[in-house]
Amino acid sequence: MTRETLHELVDHITESGIVAAQRLLERLATDVSFRTALSAPPDDEPVTAGDVESIARARADLQAGRVVSHDDVLREFGMR
Repeated sequence: MTRETLHELVDHITESGIVAAQRLLERLATDVSFRTALSAPPDDEPVTAGDVESIARARADLQAGRVVSHDDVLREFGMR
């Protein structure tokens, strides 16, 4: 990808996406740990049978509405 291609992509961002694009580009330009995380290799650890069971339980909880909101968690820890 060239800078020209990137400029063309920026020109196609909708007005509602400008702020998000700005934040992402600022982090990419200034945050070394952010750039490092983006270039890290994918997780290559195998998914275990226990992982599969945990994921299935979590999905069932979501579908059944057994969830705790982010706001509730923040309140529980005195952050709201």
